[in-house]
Amino acid sequence: MKNNLLFLCFTVLMSCSESNQSPPIQGEVYKEAGYAMDEVEDEIVASLRPQDAPISEEILEQKIIKTAQLNFETQKLAETHQKILQLTQQYKGIVQSDNSGKNYNNVFRNMTLRVPSEHFQTVVDGISSGVEYFDNRQITRQDVTEEFVDIQARLRAKKELENRYIQLLSQARTVKDMLEIERELSTIREEIEAKEGRLKFLENRVSMSTINVYFYTTTVETGVRVSYGQKMLNSLKGGWEGVSVFFLGILYLWPLFFFAIIIILVIRWLIRKNKKK
Repeated sequence: MKNNLLFLCFTVLMSCSESNQSPPIQGEVYKEAGYAMDEVEDEIVASLRPQDAPISEEILEQKIIKTAQLNFETQKLAETHQKILQLTQQYKGIVQSDNSGKNYNNVFRNMTLRVPSEHFQTVVDGISSGVEYFDNRQITRQDVTEEFVDIQARLRAKKELENRYIQLLSQARTVKDMLEIERELSTIREEIEAKEGRLKFLENRVSMSTINVYFYTTTVETGVRVSYGQKMLNSLKGGWEGVSVFFLGILYLWPLFFFAIIIILVIRWLIRKNKKK
């Protein structure tokens, strides 16, 4: 009997305790949703991909970033430079940079071109025509299709996640919950902008290919022949300069000559004085 009474008291206390507990606040619901944010994004990505697979024939097109590096010697630097400018203009490209300079034994030009990808090979072939030998000729094609598709899917997922948090914000009951949700929304917005920026960067690199061109002309220092008459004239000039230097040197020594003259005069006076005796 005593045991039954104790059990009954324990049951009543437990039920009272449970009845006194407050229902979960909105923030706890938010935390549960926020904790699984990455999982929710992955879920959305997975659900979007099959649906959007036929999305885009344009996405399913291969996204290739094309770049070329061409280094060669040319006998006509100015003509080669003009030819490259004409090719770039003809195929609606732009000159991103154009630098020139001189080394110990060559004059060079270094150019970076951006041309529409459909004209990439045509421009490369046009620059290469007439070049007998390349110091370096490197063409690369980087396939970024997979990254492109993944970023687009994740961008859609981030936007869907953003919409879900906006809905959650409208259901928030306390200021604390609103601030927490807004903080998460701010983070999601930054991630959306970062992915949009990366997508634009890839689109730009895919649509406009890059060609780096370095070309130069070797210069040889040659001795200059001087005529016999010029040699005589140079000798006369050199002799006059030597005499000028000599007289200048004497002028620097004038105190020594001054004292020497005084000593000679004193000696002569002493000699004459002795002769008179």
